Amino acid sequence: MLFPVSPKKKLELDALMRRLGVQESEFEESFVRSSGPGGQNVNKVATCVVLRHRPSGLEVRCQRERSQALNRFLARRMLLRRIEADRLGRLSEGARRIAKIRRQKRRRSRRAKEKLLRDRQHRAKKKSLRGPVSLE
Repeated sequence: MLFPVSPKKKLELDALMRRLGVQESEFEESFVRSSGPGGQNVNKVATCVVLRHRPSGLEVRCQRERSQALNRFLARRMLLRRIEADRLGRLSEGARRIAKIRRQKRRRSRRAKEKLLRDRQHRAKKKSLRGPVSLE
């Protein structure tokens, strides 16, 4: 496959396909007309790529760029990342990032809140002792 991307990106895509054990023959590719900005090129040419992975049934649509060739590359990359997330589940990078955000947003327990308040009061008491020395 020839894509209008750097050789480095092409090699990364090939490495991801090998790591996941996905063959190019497992993809079902079709093209439809895009919508949105892009002018006459988008309205007349089928630049939107619909890529389907037959074994898993996953499907992606990519119309990010005006170029069909570039959309083909981007669709493959999107689909492979989705397959990877499916297979790895909780271990995938995206799932780890989402879990971290959930932990950050989770409410503190009562015990943790009480400890936090005790620490603040202790710090405030220490700071109040730093004031100017009185002669009384």
